[in-house]
Amino acid sequence: MDTQPHLLVCISAHGFGHVAQTAPVLNALSERMPDLRITVRSMAPMSHLRTRIHCPFHYVREGGDIGMLMSSALDTQVNETAAAYQQLHRDWGLTVSNEARSLREIAPDFVLSNVGYLALAGAHRAGIPCAGMSSLNWGDVLNHYCGAISGTHQIVEQIRLSYANAGAFLQLAPNMPMPNLENRISIGPVAYVGRNRREEIDEFFGLTRGEKLVLVSLGGFDSHFPTEHWPRIPGVRWLIPASWRSGHPDALMLEALEMHFSDVLASSDALICKPGYGSFVEAACSGVPVLYASRADWPETPYLTKWLEENSTCKEVSRKKLESGDFFDELYDIVDTPAKPPAAAYGIAQAVEWLTQRLQPQVP
Repeated sequence: MDTQPHLLVCISAHGFGHVAQTAPVLNALSERMPDLRITVRSMAPMSHLRTRIHCPFHYVREGGDIGMLMSSALDTQVNETAAAYQQLHRDWGLTVSNEARSLREIAPDFVLSNVGYLALAGAHRAGIPCAGMSSLNWGDVLNHYCGAISGTHQIVEQIRLSYANAGAFLQLAPNMPMPNLENRISIGPVAYVGRNRREEIDEFFGLTRGEKLVLVSLGGFDSHFPTEHWPRIPGVRWLIPASWRSGHPDALMLEALEMHFSDVLASSDALICKPGYGSFVEAACSGVPVLYASRADWPETPYLTKWLEENSTCKEVSRKKLESGDFFDELYDIVDTPAKPPAAAYGIAQAVEWLTQRLQPQVP
């Protein structure tokens, strides 16, 4: 009889924030339970998952959640998103039954979803214990953007019921309120905190003492800031993804370092990004100041920014300023401000404790 517990983890590929929330928990859980067998089901690239999830896992490249369709890292396609949800929910009962059948074939002892709801609905139908885990849920996000579109209300209710039928929803701080989920369990922040390797980076790029290294990232979305239009700022070097093909004379290629992203972040003088859980929490837990783009329409933004303001040095700048490079004053404000103590990612231990209790074989 196989007594090795099997955990299926479903991770949304809407950016890299959901991977950033889940990976530290899996790494710590694997250390706590060395015999745990993990299957990861996601459309996030295996190459990215491997940089974050350090324990052994089996990979199933499948989706299961829509999230929000985006035309860029900051622009949501509202009508297209509503149409995609209407298609998925056209015969919701059959869709859930098919998902339940797929889950029975994988045969996990437990399903953890961040934060697709179809996996939770399928697990509930198949009688497999399950839980959601995230700082947001797609029902509230969909309602925020598409609530006024005909047919959305019924879909939102089906989504909320899928989350509500799970054994729990581990609500990671900082988070959206989610008042409709009575099964939510509030836990602390989750982030992978890297090592400061600044001396290695300075030596690799030939940076001189006193030069500021600013990491620029949009969290896994296939879009970019027009950094080639940014003016030159004396003493500032920009660390930018190679895929952006930046022509700025002071740009440095992130991938050239061949370092874990979290180590690079922890070694930087500042981060420029969009509002997002992974970027904000990891920066705050690394003690790195943040300059972030305005994103007032994203419903998670006010909760993320409030937490960041309390736990880090940060400033918001308009999208127009980030596109033109007219943010010299704001950048130096956060770089020159005395740093706050790094935030603690204590949610990892809380999530691991909760999951361990449900995955360990019960002694009769």
